[in-house]
Amino acid sequence: MLMRGIWIAAAIVVLDQLAKSGILSHFASDPESARQVAVTGFFNLVLTMNRGISFGFLNDPDIGEIILVILAAVIIVGLLIWLRRVKSGLLALAIGLIVGGATGNAIDRVVRGAVVDFLDFHVGQWHPFAFNLADAAISVGVALLVLDGLRGGRDRAAG
Repeated sequence: MLMRGIWIAAAIVVLDQLAKSGILSHFASDPESARQVAVTGFFNLVLTMNRGISFGFLNDPDIGEIILVILAAVIIVGLLIWLRRVKSGLLALAIGLIVGGATGNAIDRVVRGAVVDFLDFHVGQWHPFAFNLADAAISVGVALLVLDGLRGGRDRAAG
């Protein structure tokens, strides 16, 4: 299951970084779009550079980025150690999604100084937050971890 999780993580990192590069290229080539493109009545492509976590927490570029990259690295290492012992395909998928998402966002922080968020689902004028593929992978991975736990997966997870 280790290799399955690593392949999933690698695929998420590649897809996430390609999507972010595409968004950055689009908005760099079309400055008239004002960093927002309406796709449907409930979905926009936007360009947001997120330097913190939620609600501006750790938004200080000098301290926040370093703390967040270190925290991501510790979490990734911990998850990879856990992944080595996993026997469940669902758990390997969940951990791979989380590792891939965390790695994709950590790459942004190191390379770009901020995480590129670009998916904006909204209801009318209410735009709760923009996110990216890495964030979506982390969210799905956490949901799968919860599902596995609710199904009694802890007994099958370690060998």
